[in-house]
Amino acid sequence: MNALYSLLFVFLLVLIPLFGVDAAHMRTFFGVCIPTTAFIIFIIGFVYKVVTWGRSAVPFRIPTTGGQFQSFDPVLFKQNKLDCPQTGAQTFFRMVLEVFAFRSLFRNTQVSLHEGKDHPVVAYKSSKWLWLFAITFHYSFFIIALRHLRLFLEPIPFLPVGALEFVDGILQIGAPVMYLSDVGLVVGVLLLLSRRLVLPRINYISYVSDYFPLLLILSIALSGIYMRYYAKVDIIAIKELTMGLVTFHYVVPESISVSFFIHVFLVSTLMVYFPFSKLMHMPGVFLSPTRNLPNDSRAKHHVNPWNDPNIKAHAYADYEKQFGVPMAEAGLPLDNPENGVPKDEA
Repeated sequence: MNALYSLLFVFLLVLIPLFGVDAAHMRTFFGVCIPTTAFIIFIIGFVYKVVTWGRSAVPFRIPTTGGQFQSFDPVLFKQNKLDCPQTGAQTFFRMVLEVFAFRSLFRNTQVSLHEGKDHPVVAYKSSKWLWLFAITFHYSFFIIALRHLRLFLEPIPFLPVGALEFVDGILQIGAPVMYLSDVGLVVGVLLLLSRRLVLPRINYISYVSDYFPLLLILSIALSGIYMRYYAKVDIIAIKELTMGLVTFHYVVPESISVSFFIHVFLVSTLMVYFPFSKLMHMPGVFLSPTRNLPNDSRAKHHVNPWNDPNIKAHAYADYEKQFGVPMAEAGLPLDNPENGVPKDEA
């Protein structure tokens, strides 16, 4: 039902520019006002979230680890420098692999329960399909975003835009040439979406906030593919509009078709939605204390910055001296039995 609600909402988003552009004569509104406002909201929301997260105190070392800590006997117990980093350099390489290769997701395992001879048996097996779906989707999205820079730059730089377009369309399939990133984005979104629809456990915990961004991105990809391969929009007029947005000399050519305004409206919706959704995991991975901190809590003493300097440390030995008598009366064990004897009886 949550998927149906999300699909209905995306469908309504498509209808707004479909009937509003020409029927209400609002080409400037959908071509200039909407994308400009959406971009401003995206930048402000993005910066606000990152600054807020960056100012949050991290009183403890809480890195998520999955390997051997540095031992006193490095020959017998070899440290896993990527899964349990102890230095800044080791943490840096861990973050590089996490950001560019989704390393933690690559280690994804699937748990299954089987009937054994005497009792049920829990089995674990490697599950790389989710990693493959995710990395295909993210890299395709990133490449498409870079390719679109050609609409906002004049002259168009060969690196990275021109070279990226050449590699992306290297198979030379169709006319215009089919881009590999277009296929990768659609396939990646469909696989991630089908995972939430087909797997009962994932479907049970999926909400509108999980389905909506996937369906919105899918609609953006399909509308872009429709414009490139079927509608054959006036790319010169579109470049004139986008360059007008960049240079603040706004112009909306009449030759631009309604399919472009639908695409822009969906992209604008994604930009507005982005800073307030789970999609903010993109900058969040750089600010996550479970990933960006070395695991050196057993090698270094870290003082909690929230501690009141006026409150002195209270060791357990002092605590037992102070409350030894009531502890003994309550039957609690004492390290020093003399602490449980009242002073007048001692």
